[in-house]
Amino acid sequence: MHEVRWHGRGGQGAVTSAKILADAAYRSGFEGVTSQPSFGAERRGAPITASTRLAHEPIRVLSQVTEPDIVVVLDDSLLAVANATAGMRPGGVMIVNTTVAAAELGLRDDVRVVTSDVTGAAEAVGLIVSGQPMVSTAILGAFAAATGLVTMENVEAAIGHAFKGSAATRNIDAARISYECTRA
Repeated sequence: MHEVRWHGRGGQGAVTSAKILADAAYRSGFEGVTSQPSFGAERRGAPITASTRLAHEPIRVLSQVTEPDIVVVLDDSLLAVANATAGMRPGGVMIVNTTVAAAELGLRDDVRVVTSDVTGAAEAVGLIVSGQPMVSTAILGAFAAATGLVTMENVEAAIGHAFKGSAATRNIDAARISYECTRA
């Protein structure tokens, strides 16, 4: 089983990312997929988490992921306040939305850090809501590139299922750009 923990800020779409990844994983051949939000007294901009599990057999665990092998950080400012590496398994993968090089982030040596300018990808296609770049779908391109667990084609299909018309097109385009600019 692959356990993914998402770190974002309220309004960035971490819960949406977790759900769309579950759909893309199912389309990529995983028979067991779950997605769980973590809600408290969140407000726009406050740190939040979500979880996704992917397996080739039924999943019976529905709790939040506490020992992830993959962590996705939608906003690199969370690295200083959200303890994103807490419980992370050695050898895991951390995917960070940032323009900073992985070596400069000061993260653990026992995890593989992958970076992508997901915000830039969202801005490039005009994926802006209330003045903020929406990175929820764009980060899925980085996830596909960093892990190989889902194909970009299945990410695109899952995004197309979640959004319609021009919204789907912009979200898919942002994910493609993010896929291409992902750096290990």
